[in-house]
Parts: sequence; C-alpha cells; structure tokens
Amino acid sequence: METLTPTLDHSVLVVDDEPQVVWVLQYSLEAEGYVTLSARDGAAALEAVDLFHPKMMLLDIMMPTLDGWSVLEAIGKLPADVRPRVVVVSALSSLRDRARAAELGADAFCAKPFNVEDLLGVVHGLEDLDDLVDLRDPDDAS
Repeated sequence: METLTPTLDHSVLVVDDEPQVVWVLQYSLEAEGYVTLSARDGAAALEAVDLFHPKMMLLDIMMPTLDGWSVLEAIGKLPADVRPRVVVVSALSSLRDRARAAELGADAFCAKPFNVEDLLGVVHGLEDLDDLVDLRDPDDAS
C-alpha cells in the first residue's frame, strides 16, 4: 500500500522561537488565505518540511536547537520540487547577514522589527513569481 504525504498548496511554515511573532505572522497569513504551520526551532522546521512540503517558509535565524543558518543549509540540499521558498525574518540584518542568507539560498530577507504589510507583499511577490514559472512552456528553451 502506498503512503500519501500531505502537500499543502498556498502553505507557509512560520519558524520562530518567539510565540508573539508566530501568532502575528500566522494570523496575518491566514487572513490572506494561506494555510499556516509553525515550528519553534530549526529541527522542528526541517521535520515539518519533510512531512508537509510547505510552499514557503518564514525563517528566523537566532533559535534554539538548530539555528536558521543550519536550516538554510539543509533546505539547500533538498530537491527543487520539495524545497520551499524561504524568506528570512530576523533581527540579524547587517549586510553580511543578508549576503549570507542569499548565499545559502534564501529568496528574500525582512528585518525585524518588520511591517506586516511589507512582509505580506514579499510573500505575495514570491507566490506570483512561482505562478509565472508554472505558466512557462516546459519545451520553451528561452
């Protein structure tokens, strides 16, 4: 018998060790029609990615157990079809931190404290980009 893995379209995994941040992000995303999951540390985040294959992840960097840098490294090793888009949401926001996030494969970066509307704009923008990629003709070489 084949085991089915639940896949959630329009799903966002919120990864942060601060409960208030998780609540604000989940509330805001759900109001926009997204299905949300949450994890309070990097190890739980990787488990959620493996189990649920979320389309996107909002990832803090400074967390217990396994930090966001380690999560980005692990996510980068996944096949492209199961790798979520990653938006780093962190108080670590120096140019060096932003560059490191990009080098590790983050799709976007939002510094804490963040404006919810701006962050939602980033999420929508990445989703729109995915929609454009899905509409491309697979036989089109350009």
